[in-house]
Amino acid sequence: MDKKQIAAVLDEMGTLFELRGENPFKCRAFHNGARVVETLTTDITALVASGELRSVKGIGEGLAKVITELVQDGKSTEHDKVRSSLPEGLLQMLRISGLGPKKVKLLHDKLKIKSITELKKACENHTLAELDGFGEKTEENVLKGIELLSRVSDKHLYHLSKQAADKILEVISSLKEVRRCEVAGSLRRKKEIIGDIDIVASASKKDSEKVFDAFVRHPDVESVIGRGGTKSSVLLRSGINCDLRIVQDKEYPFALNYFTGSKEHNVEMRSRAREFGLSLNEYAFSLIEDSSVRKAKAVPICRTEDEIYKALKLKFIPPELRENMGEIEAAEQDRLPVLITEKDIRGTFHCHTTYSDGLSTLEEMAHAARALGWEYLGIADHSKAAAYAGGLSEAKVKQQLKAIDSLNDKNEKFRIFKGTEVDILSDGSLDYSDRVLASFDYVVAAIHSKFKMTEAEATKRMIKALKNKHVTFLAHPTGRLLLSRDGYPINMMEVIDAASDYGKGIEINSHPFRLDLDWRLVKYAKTKKVTIFINPDAHHTDGLKDVAYGVGIAQKGWLEVGDVVNAWSLLKVERFLTSHSAQ
Repeated sequence: MDKKQIAAVLDEMGTLFELRGENPFKCRAFHNGARVVETLTTDITALVASGELRSVKGIGEGLAKVITELVQDGKSTEHDKVRSSLPEGLLQMLRISGLGPKKVKLLHDKLKIKSITELKKACENHTLAELDGFGEKTEENVLKGIELLSRVSDKHLYHLSKQAADKILEVISSLKEVRRCEVAGSLRRKKEIIGDIDIVASASKKDSEKVFDAFVRHPDVESVIGRGGTKSSVLLRSGINCDLRIVQDKEYPFALNYFTGSKEHNVEMRSRAREFGLSLNEYAFSLIEDSSVRKAKAVPICRTEDEIYKALKLKFIPPELRENMGEIEAAEQDRLPVLITEKDIRGTFHCHTTYSDGLSTLEEMAHAARALGWEYLGIADHSKAAAYAGGLSEAKVKQQLKAIDSLNDKNEKFRIFKGTEVDILSDGSLDYSDRVLASFDYVVAAIHSKFKMTEAEATKRMIKALKNKHVTFLAHPTGRLLLSRDGYPINMMEVIDAASDYGKGIEINSHPFRLDLDWRLVKYAKTKKVTIFINPDAHHTDGLKDVAYGVGIAQKGWLEVGDVVNAWSLLKVERFLTSHSAQ
C-alpha cells in the first residue's frame, strides 16, 4: 500500500472506533495518524524497513503496528477485526451528507438501524424525529442525502479511479506480449466522475490469454466478473469495475478511439465517415455499399488515432474535448485550442498553512512549491469568520504578512504572494474591512456558510462580493462536493457574466472532491473572457500536486495558457495583481 491508501485505512479505523463508542483519544489518534502519514515527505516503506517509523511525531506503538502490517501485507488484522464487528451498512450511512459517526451510532443504538434501507424507512415513518437532536427537517435532509447517494452509488471520483487504473496499466503495459496499451472511457476524457475503468490493449490472439491471466491475477483485483476471448471484467478492491479489451494491433487505434467516447462524439464521427463513403466502427474503416452515398476510393489504413481524424479531414481532437460540444467543427476549421498542460503551471494561489487549518508551515509550503519548479506560490489562509478553520484575526494577519516578507527577502527568484480566503457573509459583504483587504496582494472570496438560500438570494450575494474592488477571484464557486453534496442553488451564468463585467477571476478548485468550477461552465467563462485560476486548495505540501486535476478540468473547458493566471510568468502575474489592486 502507498501512503494515501494507508492514510485512508487509518482514517476509516478512527471512524469505526467512533461508531463503536471507543475512547475519543484513540479515535483522534487514528484520524491524526492518517494526516501524519498523508503528509510524510519520507518514503513510508523505508521508514518501516529501517525501524524509524516510531520516531515520526504522532505515530505511537498501536499506529506503528497497523501501518507496518499495511506496508508489508497490504492489510491490517486490527482493521479487519473492527470492520467485521460492525454492520457494513453503518459505514455506508456515513456517506449521507449531515450524518457523522455520532449520529449514526445514536441511530444504531437507539433505533437499531443498520442499513440505508432501514434508515429511509425510519425517515418516512418519522421515527427519527423522536430522537434528541433530530427533527422533521433532519428527516427531510437525510432523505435528500439518500436520494443523492442512490444517484451516484455506482460512480467514482476521478482521482481514485486514475490511481486504480494506473496500477493495472503499469502491469499490463509491462508485459512483453502487449504492444500498446492505454486507459480509455471517461477516465481518459478526464471526466470528474467515473463509472468504470476501460483499458484497451493490443496483442496477438495466441498471447491474449497470458495478458488476461496477468489482469485477473493483479493484487488489486477483488473478484472476476467475466472472462472471454477479447474482454475480461473484474471488480477492484477499490470497488470500481475494470474492463480490459484486447484487440489486434491494426485494430488498436480504432478500439481506443471508440471506447474513449463519448457516445455523442462517436455518433458524429460515424456520421462524418459516411460523408466520405466510409463506415467507422471499433475495429476499422470499411467501404459503404449503399449506392446513395459517395464512394471512397480506398479504405484508409490508420496506425494511430491521429490518422483516423486525418482520414476524415480533421485535426486531431484531444480526448478531453470529445464531448460533442463543437470539437468536430473546430477540428474541421483548424480552430482547436492549444490546451494548457501541467507543465505550463508556474505556481498557484489558494493554499493554506498552519496559520489557519493547514497541516504544513509557510516555509514547508514554499519549499515544496520550489521543489515542483514553480516560480511563485500564493498563500490564502482563512479569514476570522471561519473560526472552525482557525481563521486569522487582524493581528494574526499582520504576523503572517511579516513572515512572508521575511521569506521573500531570502529568495529573490521565488515569490510568495500574500492572499486571503475571505468569507462572503450572508449579505454579500466580506469578512475583513477594506483597510485589511488592501494589505494583501490578492483576495480570494468564498462562501462557507448559509448554503440554503434561494437561487436569487445566493446569486445576489455572490455578485455583490464580486463588486468589491479588492476581490481578485472567487473560490470553489458552486460549493459542490462530488458524490456527497450538490452545489448550493446559484445561477452561475449570471455570476460568470458579472465576473466578466467587473474584471474578476474565478478559480477551478483542483481538490479532487470539488473540481469546481465545472468544466462546462469553464468553457462558458472562456467565451466571456473571464480570467481563470487553477488552485489546489492545498492544506499540506502534497496537496499542491492536486493542481494536475484542475488542469484536466481546464483542458475539458478548452483553456489555453493565456486563459490561466498561474500559467503566466512571475513578472506578468506581479503586473496583473498590481494593476488589479489599483482599480
